[in-house]
Amino acid sequence: MKDFGEMSDQTRVALAFVLALMVLVGWYFVNPPAKPQPQPATTAAVPAPATVGAGGGAGSSSGNASGNASSSGNAASSSGNAPSQAAGSGGGAAKASSSALPTAIAASGEKSIVVESDLYRVQLSNLGGVVRSWQLKKYTDERNPPRTLDVVNADLAKQTGAWPFSLQTSDAELESKVNQALYAIKVSGNDAADSNQVTLTAPAEVEFRWSDGQTEVTKRLKFDRSYIIGLETSVQQNGRPLGHQIAWRSGFGDVTAFRAALQTTAFYGRAGSVTTLATKNIGTANQRSASAEVPGSFDTVGIQDLYFAAAFLPPEPPAGQPVPQILTLSGQQLTHQIVQDGKTAQEILPEMAVGSSAAGPLALRTYVGPKDIDVLKAVRPPLNGLVNLGWTGFISEPLLFILRWLHRFIPNYGWAIVFMTLAINTLLYPLKLKSWRSMQKMQKVAPEVRSIQDRYKKYSMRDPRKQEMNKEVMAVYSREGINPMGSCLPTVAQLPIWWGLYRMLTVTIELRHAPWIGWIHDLSGRDPYYILPIAMAVLMYGVQKMTPMTVTDPSQQRMMTLMPLMFGGMFIIFPISSGLVLYILTSNMVAMAQQWYLNRTSPLKALVKGRKKN
Repeated sequence: MKDFGEMSDQTRVALAFVLALMVLVGWYFVNPPAKPQPQPATTAAVPAPATVGAGGGAGSSSGNASGNASSSGNAASSSGNAPSQAAGSGGGAAKASSSALPTAIAASGEKSIVVESDLYRVQLSNLGGVVRSWQLKKYTDERNPPRTLDVVNADLAKQTGAWPFSLQTSDAELESKVNQALYAIKVSGNDAADSNQVTLTAPAEVEFRWSDGQTEVTKRLKFDRSYIIGLETSVQQNGRPLGHQIAWRSGFGDVTAFRAALQTTAFYGRAGSVTTLATKNIGTANQRSASAEVPGSFDTVGIQDLYFAAAFLPPEPPAGQPVPQILTLSGQQLTHQIVQDGKTAQEILPEMAVGSSAAGPLALRTYVGPKDIDVLKAVRPPLNGLVNLGWTGFISEPLLFILRWLHRFIPNYGWAIVFMTLAINTLLYPLKLKSWRSMQKMQKVAPEVRSIQDRYKKYSMRDPRKQEMNKEVMAVYSREGINPMGSCLPTVAQLPIWWGLYRMLTVTIELRHAPWIGWIHDLSGRDPYYILPIAMAVLMYGVQKMTPMTVTDPSQQRMMTLMPLMFGGMFIIFPISSGLVLYILTSNMVAMAQQWYLNRTSPLKALVKGRKKN
């Protein structure tokens, strides 16, 4: 027989394994592991995850296994044995013991947390750890009678089962699980276990935690007294960070507003510039698993309607450093049925989710509030680009500044618009006077121009000889130093102001639901009884009748006569803001007074109706 020194390497390895196994089995019988004590079901927030698994719920068997392995390892360590030997006793499952799985954490039933400040009232639910209501206390909706505005569409969210601050993952099964779980709650450092509803006053902190022994989710919301809150989320699976996104589901904003769905859009921003995304371009309708990623990274993403926004931002960097562009955006469409005028129609709403370019925990700031320029400018990065003043912003913003300055002394935006109109028309009076002088000159040459037009009236507009008529008329104007457009200067100067005021009144939160007198309860909305548009058309016609007409072409005269009717009809058919109609109405009143003064001080002579003979 070969002695031990002559044994082959394979024999030595096999013998070593047998001896090690015998030692481990003997050690097990001499020092059996302590049996784990059963724990009751968790009904509230618990301390940080323990390193030893607890029984109960899904994954309890894996927790027991890891606990046994851990006990074996501890015992082996105390006797001087190598840790690898303890790990070996568990076989392949012992590898998981090196990073112990989290304890199962869940609540026994649904609970509600309400956080209030002077600006908002937010209701949270531990069923999914989501937002059920987000009321902005300083604003009301379009109902009659009005209610405090809630930017969460609770009715639609109940139908779809999807709420703001739900989680989005690449695994649809996991996403459903974490959004339907009952989270344990901890509020401002204390467990919230004894009541089905807890009411807090900002500043406050709410933490949601849930685990099934394999997947662990944490959400922390830090409420301040401003419109900005802190939001942190973490998703781990088997101890490893898992990439995820935070979603705002089931629409946003004032669902009672006129054409609310068309006003709701997703957006992203870079360096203060905001880009709005058309709903039809951000995903596949009614397929939550088919979210469309928007290429690039951004410093803000969110969802908005005409007057309010929910914007997600990175943590605020130290002073002097730029805001990092680390956010990603995905969007999708939600198609649902609505009833309008007794008929069923389909409405498409955008939904969005925000994530990070790096997988792992998310730390965000979230602004949910009005699109107030001053408030948005104070955010870092600035969000005032959400107030879309269009290409007339260089006109609209100064008009808003003037209007708000006047509002400090005149506590009614309607009367402030009247006083602003008086000031603007006073400044434009020199143009009115210049126009009047131009009209006097045109009256002087009107008989000669009429004679030229009569000589060419037998030719059609397409006839090349008609161009000769225009040349002759322009030669007369040039000889007398007349600008044919001079009489239109006041109207031309007013047009950019009208458009800038229209944009300003339509999108600025200050004019939303701002009353004037009587039946005008909202200067940003249209006149419900069309009194202002009709009065505007009547006054415009009166100003026209007081102003001597210098045009000699009958077709142009008819067009000028019909213009007040066209304006009035347009403002009745289209939802023009009452504030803009009030501005034009006041402008016509001022123009009528100015025209009466000019007619008295330097009247135009009546046009000579006779014709020159050729």
